Amino acid sequence: MTTHYDDSFGLTTTWDDNGNARIRITGDLDWDTAEELTRTAADCLRTEPAPRRLRLDCEHLTLCDSLGLASLLMIHRHATEVGTRLHLTNRPAALQRLFETTGTSHVFGDAASDAHDTDRGNGGEQGHAAAARAPRPPAQP
Repeated sequence: MTTHYDDSFGLTTTWDDNGNARIRITGDLDWDTAEELTRTAADCLRTEPAPRRLRLDCEHLTLCDSLGLASLLMIHRHATEVGTRLHLTNRPAALQRLFETTGTSHVFGDAASDAHDTDRGNGGEQGHAAAARAPRPPAQP
């Protein structure tokens, strides 16, 4: 992955009318920024009701190190717990290679299917909304 020093890390969160959240990631996802992404995604996933889908738009992601990967894995786990389907869209080739190298590509699914899903207008929500909702775990006493 090519590293470009850029201190302009940013996250932009948007919601659509179908209750889907999208976080656009800009800059490096690393030691300095991974916690911010984890916290922002957790804020989205704590809403009532939780989003049907959470999209992490990686189009402007310039680097992802081990802490960035750890953040993505924590977000995936949290999304699964609340029944939200996680999509990583517009993945840079280097991010996909990181997933393959670390054996985590199966966690995040196929980049091509996420790209196809995104291309179906409104994120393809109508066709997959019911399937995307996993049962919620029972409440803890």
